[in-house]
Amino acid sequence: MFERIAELAIRRSRLVLVVAVVVTALMGAAGSGAFAKLLGGGFDDPSSQSTRAREVIDQKFGGETNLVLLVAADGGGRIDTPAAERGGRALEARLKHESSLANVVSYWDTGDPRLRSQDGREAMVVAHVGGDETQQKKSAEHLVDTYSGTFDHTLTVRAGGAAAVNAGMSKQVESDLFLAESIAIPLTLLLLLVVFGSVVAALLPLAIAVVAVLGSFALLFLLGSLTSVADTATNLTTALGLGLGIDYSLLMVSRFREQLGTGAGVEDAVRRTVHTAGRTVAFSAATVAAALAALLVFPQYFLRSFGYAGVGVVAIAALSALFVMPPLLAVLGHRVNSGRLPWARSAPAGARVSVWARLARFVMRRPALTALPVLAVLLVAASPLLGISFGTPDERVLPTDAQSRQVSTALQQDFDGDDATAMQIMVDRQVAPAALESYATRLSRLAGVARVETSAATYAGGRRSAAAAGSAGLGRADAQRITVVTSAAPRSDAAQDLVRQARALAPPAGTHPLVGGQDAELVDAKHAVSSHLPLAIGLVALTTFVLLFLFTGSVVQPLRALVLNLVTLVTTLGAMTWIFQGGHLSSVLGFTAQPMEVSMTVLMFCIVFGLSMDYEVFVTSRIKELHDQGADTGSAVADGLGHTGRIVTAAACLLAVSFFAFGTAKVSFMQMFGLGSGLAILIDAVAIRGVLVPAAMRLLGGAAWYAPGFLRRLHDRIGLSEGGSAPAPAVPAPLAKDATSV
Repeated sequence: MFERIAELAIRRSRLVLVVAVVVTALMGAAGSGAFAKLLGGGFDDPSSQSTRAREVIDQKFGGETNLVLLVAADGGGRIDTPAAERGGRALEARLKHESSLANVVSYWDTGDPRLRSQDGREAMVVAHVGGDETQQKKSAEHLVDTYSGTFDHTLTVRAGGAAAVNAGMSKQVESDLFLAESIAIPLTLLLLLVVFGSVVAALLPLAIAVVAVLGSFALLFLLGSLTSVADTATNLTTALGLGLGIDYSLLMVSRFREQLGTGAGVEDAVRRTVHTAGRTVAFSAATVAAALAALLVFPQYFLRSFGYAGVGVVAIAALSALFVMPPLLAVLGHRVNSGRLPWARSAPAGARVSVWARLARFVMRRPALTALPVLAVLLVAASPLLGISFGTPDERVLPTDAQSRQVSTALQQDFDGDDATAMQIMVDRQVAPAALESYATRLSRLAGVARVETSAATYAGGRRSAAAAGSAGLGRADAQRITVVTSAAPRSDAAQDLVRQARALAPPAGTHPLVGGQDAELVDAKHAVSSHLPLAIGLVALTTFVLLFLFTGSVVQPLRALVLNLVTLVTTLGAMTWIFQGGHLSSVLGFTAQPMEVSMTVLMFCIVFGLSMDYEVFVTSRIKELHDQGADTGSAVADGLGHTGRIVTAAACLLAVSFFAFGTAKVSFMQMFGLGSGLAILIDAVAIRGVLVPAAMRLLGGAAWYAPGFLRRLHDRIGLSEGGSAPAPAVPAPLAKDATSV
């Protein structure tokens, strides 16, 4: 396969490049509409109790409250004045004419004191934004833009609730993406110039990265037209498209320049580059894609969309590097070194950086003495994992000046119970009055329940409330809705315990209540992840083991890689827990400490694992190449790291820049994703590949390449190896002590 790719690049280079330009232009045109197809949210399990409860409420009761307009009189006066009342009634009337809204209720319409703040200076207008995820997102953005601010010259309106929070997150994600890329791309170009010391060589990986990024947006447009895709997938696909496109191109350009430096002709250099570096790219992409494909086992479309998009963008990056880079190299030939920069010193032909080889030899002389301190530091960094807790995104992921977050804070502090955060219980049929009263009474006795509202009455502390009547709108001939307002902080442990107690409570005979609301959604989201996580981990481990066995012919190498990748994972997740759950660096990064977002933590697990395997393949491919040429394990490791160490370090820095740029985001879980992924890449490239890999290889010795006889015979038949049809490798030059270009 790789021979045919090389011959195509050599014989039809200009035709391939023309086709690539046309395809890239088409992908760019299609990708321009990607944002219109993407959705906010996606953190809920569609088969869970809470989701089914919400669907029943939408169908039979006009939907849950997901939009709250917090209204204050201009000048800070009381909300009960005639002028404020006129404005409030006018606002309510306009909202009732909005086709996207249902169940519009205001303080002025009902006189309900729970819709007025305790100091009497603010009041609520609540409603349900209808439609599917796409329609809700568009409608909420329109409503927030239309009604926020001054209304009727007498009122100040702020928008909150779940619909406004989701709309705010979507809008902030778009802004964060633009800022991150405006930082990442110039820094990446600068680093490429430093790495290559040549303008032409530096521009080649960036060109492939542009193809990969445009392809990723075209992919998002296609996926968004076919299924639900989270808008935050743009961050992953852009960072991965840019980073992996550069990584794979960096590997191929470096190998091509190395071959030219040893005196090989341009065509032979292209063939050897495709056959060695191209093979590495293909296996690397397969391992990253396998890790991301595990996201498809989860029911939440937030995670599934990252699985679809992640696998797709990895494939686009790899195909771009395999099919576009070789013809570029064939056309440029020796001009790949043109535009040498003043600070770049020429190294002897074929010279390689030896600092990584010297480090590897030092580590292998004293493997335990050098590896144990590094391992100890990494495990200390991982220790905050022992106290990790999980949550789902709410208004706290937004900056403190976000309007929807300010409204949520005001509702919690200034109002007597927030129906928008109440537990909603749906009973699937009409319930006899006595049975309904008994069930509601028992619910009201649960610790943390402020009141229970039914169609017949309101209950508190195990008794019917004389001060508050029931709501006829909570009952139908075929269903009953029960609203449980709690005093527990939203999404707290107490609120989650209350959901579990309500679900454990014996229901009225013959009924199957569905417990919903935001706290129930959190309980269900954590269950959905925890119940599917073992399968995801098993699939990742199995596919990685198989791929690395096919790549190396050893059963020990995959096990060694899995163990060391686990070290990278726990170190990264521990550091992120210390920062984002513990609140360290919050004053610098501008976020609010809260439990780790469960879906984003799983996503980061798969990303970090895949990228760790990316560099595993980079390093192992060269070690195996040298080992197959007859070098002993120690020499193969030292010279392999001597050949690839600087490439891996440069690739890691370039990819880390793409992720670290999201540290500038205003949505806190995107900060965690960017900083965590970038940190993991650097830990893996330096501590794992530089120290722990040579130490492990030295301790394993010849056993590092062990496989049972039947598996070795299997690998000989189906494993991908270089084979005998590739051109002979150029004779490597002695390791040089210094060289400034890759």
